[in-house]
Amino acid sequence: MEFKFLLPTKVVMEPGLRERTGEHLRELGLKHVLIVTDAGVKAAGLLNSVYASLERSGISFDEIADVKANPRSEDINRAAQLYRGKGIQGLLAIGGGSAMDAAKAISLLLTHEGRIEDYEGSFTLKHAIPPIVAIPTTAGTGSEVTCFAVITDTVRHFKMSVQDYRVGPVLALLDAHILDTLPSSIAAATGMDALTHAIEAYTGRMANPISDGLALHAIRLISQHLKPAVLEPGNLHARQQMLVASLIAGMAFGNADVGSVHCISEAIGGMYDTPHGVGNAIFLPFVFGHNRDADITRHAQVAYALGIDPNLSPAEAAEAAVGYLFQMSKDLGIPRFAEVKGVREEDFLTIAEKSKKNFSDASNAKEMTVETYREIVATAYHFVA
Repeated sequence: MEFKFLLPTKVVMEPGLRERTGEHLRELGLKHVLIVTDAGVKAAGLLNSVYASLERSGISFDEIADVKANPRSEDINRAAQLYRGKGIQGLLAIGGGSAMDAAKAISLLLTHEGRIEDYEGSFTLKHAIPPIVAIPTTAGTGSEVTCFAVITDTVRHFKMSVQDYRVGPVLALLDAHILDTLPSSIAAATGMDALTHAIEAYTGRMANPISDGLALHAIRLISQHLKPAVLEPGNLHARQQMLVASLIAGMAFGNADVGSVHCISEAIGGMYDTPHGVGNAIFLPFVFGHNRDADITRHAQVAYALGIDPNLSPAEAAEAAVGYLFQMSKDLGIPRFAEVKGVREEDFLTIAEKSKKNFSDASNAKEMTVETYREIVATAYHFVA
C-alpha cells in the first residue's frame, strides 16, 4: 500500500475566535494584510469584530469586499494588478469557498507574473506566495484546508483549477458562533456540498486510509446534523457540528479528490453561474446511483454511515442510500435541475464535454464518457421527485 496525505494548515476552533484574529496574524509576523470577502459577509456585520481585533494588534489592511459566487478570472487578475507591490504580507479570507478561492488566486498572482489562467493545472507555481489565513463563514466547502483554488475562466465559461500545496492556507480559524445567522438556504446548499466532498472522497479512486476515516466520520456527522442545522436555525449545536464536518470533509477530499458530481456541478457553474453546493446536491444522487456497482462495498459503507439499516445487504444498502440522498435534497429545498436558471436541453452535450474535461473526472469511482455524462444530465433534467 502506498499513499500520501498533506495538511499544511494549522486549525483552531473556538467560540468568538474572530475577536482574536489580530493576535493570530501577529503570531505569523503579519503587519499588513489584504482582506478578501464578499458583500453578504460584510453586510451581515461578521467583519466588525475582525476589524477591531486588527486595530488592537496594530495590523493595517486593504480590503476586497465584492467577491462574487464562482469567482471570475477577470476579477482575480484585476485585483492582483491593483495590489502588486503594495506591501501585502498575507491574505485574510473571510467567507465561503468563493472568498477563499479568490484569496488563494490573488495571493498567487502577488508573487507571480501573468494571469491566473496561466497557472491552471497542478504544481504550476514557481515559488512561495504570501500566506493565507482563512475564516470560513459557511459549513460546506472545506476550502480552509485544501490546496487548490477553483476559478471561472470568463472566456471559456469553464471552471479551472489551480493546485499546489503552496496555495493551502497556513491557518484556519473556525469561530463556533459564525454560523449563528447563516441563512437556511445557504446552510442547505453548503451542507450538501460537504456531504458530496465526503462521499466522493470515500468512493473515488484516490481514496487512502486517512481520507477514508475522515470521510466516513464527516458523513456520520452530516447525516445527524445537516437537517437540524437547516430546518432549526436556532440549533447552534447542529451548526457547529456542520462546521466541523465541513472541515474534515475538506481534509478528506483535499487528499483523495472528488469525482463526477463535481465535474458536472463545475460545468454548470461555469455556464450558468449556478451555486456550487446546489449543483452538487442536484447531481449527487444520480452519480452515486450510477457509480455504486463499481465498488458496492464502499457505497454500502457510505449508506451505513448515513444511517441506513446495517442489516441490509451491501447492494440493498447502496440502493437505499440513493433514495436517502434524493429525499435529503427534497427535504432541504434543493431545486430540481430543470428549475435552475438558464438551463437548456440543447446545452446538455456541452455540459457533458466540459464535465469530461474536468481534472477530477479521472478520480471518479467509475469510468465516464461524454455520453455517460450527457445521459446523467438529461436524466436529472427530466426527473420528477
